Amino acid sequence: MPERLVAAAAEGREGWLSTLPATVEHVKERWSLEIGEPFEPGGRTAWVAPVRDADGSELVLKVGWRHHEAANEADGLRAWNGDGAVRLHAVDESDDTVVLLLERCSPGTALTERPEREQDEVVASLLRRLWLQPATGHPFQSLQVMCNAWADEFEAKQSDGRVRLDRGLARDGVELFRSLPASATSAVLLCTDLHAENVLAAEREPWLVVDPKPFVGDPTYDPLQHMLNCRDRLHSDPHALAHRMADLLDLDPERLLLWLFARCVQESPDWSGLTEVAWAVAPR
Repeated sequence: MPERLVAAAAEGREGWLSTLPATVEHVKERWSLEIGEPFEPGGRTAWVAPVRDADGSELVLKVGWRHHEAANEADGLRAWNGDGAVRLHAVDESDDTVVLLLERCSPGTALTERPEREQDEVVASLLRRLWLQPATGHPFQSLQVMCNAWADEFEAKQSDGRVRLDRGLARDGVELFRSLPASATSAVLLCTDLHAENVLAAEREPWLVVDPKPFVGDPTYDPLQHMLNCRDRLHSDPHALAHRMADLLDLDPERLLLWLFARCVQESPDWSGLTEVAWAVAPR
């Protein structure tokens, strides 16, 4: 079992983890797979391993714990149909598990191996392709739903004394986090978790997105995860980083700074150093 998955399961998912071997065996038989060792250190919510099917195709098996942020991963991959993201080959779902059979990226090197300014350009080019207009009757949740849930979690931590922020800063940040989705002038299919670790080198295209968390909403939200992962630039000059990503994506830089402020406040209880960034970009 990958170490990150085991550690995360100790937070209340021990039962799900205990069923994982049987789930893997089930889809192995169903899809006639030869399964390799899981990728290490792995993720916190999914068991992922290289596989080969009966035709000899090299694929990836992802056995994920069902949670609301990743509820529509398969739907998003179907909508993108390989345009900037890995292709979806098959799905198997149960009450608490979603199993995906996915295109394998080869060589699979993460975009983190490239200089950060090159990462900016790749991430921006991929986001432009992923921002589709969702079809009528689409299954995706709104960005508002995710932001409300995260704001609720922040306020629960605040009640428990886990938020060590100036009360005014915390109030302004969480209010913005709730209100920004509703003030957007456009709504597109979002990735929401696009950063360099989730962009892999491939043969079919130079870079492909893996592990999306699709929602529908404000495109200005979508560069945030990449920006948060660019820690040196985020801390040394968050305004310059926001303006660079806004320029690459034709977004309003002031709106992106508002989103960055709100997200830094929301993440600050569990992400060291974001309090200082929140102060730096707080609306004046």
